[in-house]
Amino acid sequence: MEKLKTEIKWGCIFTAVMLIWMAFERMMGWHGEQIEQHAMMSMIFAVFAVGIYILALLDKRNNHLNGSMTWSQGFVSGFWITMVVVVLSPLAQLLTHTIITPDFFDNMSAYATESGMMSRKDAASYFSLKSYLIQSTGGALALGIVTSAIVAIFTKKKDQQ
Repeated sequence: MEKLKTEIKWGCIFTAVMLIWMAFERMMGWHGEQIEQHAMMSMIFAVFAVGIYILALLDKRNNHLNGSMTWSQGFVSGFWITMVVVVLSPLAQLLTHTIITPDFFDNMSAYATESGMMSRKDAASYFSLKSYLIQSTGGALALGIVTSAIVAIFTKKKDQQ
């Protein structure tokens, strides 16, 4: 466990930042009166997500790997950060949809139905806690692995000796 201390720390930081972002989205009205902007504006979080992975892998390289890191070391570190995020994802979804923005599913279902994107039945099924638990876990895994692979390319550094 000590070996993964940095990864656990950054996985927790990622999850905390994601929860703060959810509160920000709600404050901006993207979960309510301006819900039509939600999909587009939520993509901004990708900048923060990549930034956190960059900071995490630089932390690993500079503070735990004596300033040098191979791509595979960076990728493995990113993978473990991703695993922490995946494990915390259901809790983050519960907090998001019970405390931060409990009306999100109703609002999103109504918007999807009224705009003709989905039938009422499909919207109710898609915009539900069960669906988002599955989507967030799978999404965290897939996007985390891809992000880890890409960020590891840019944070690798050969030993200067």
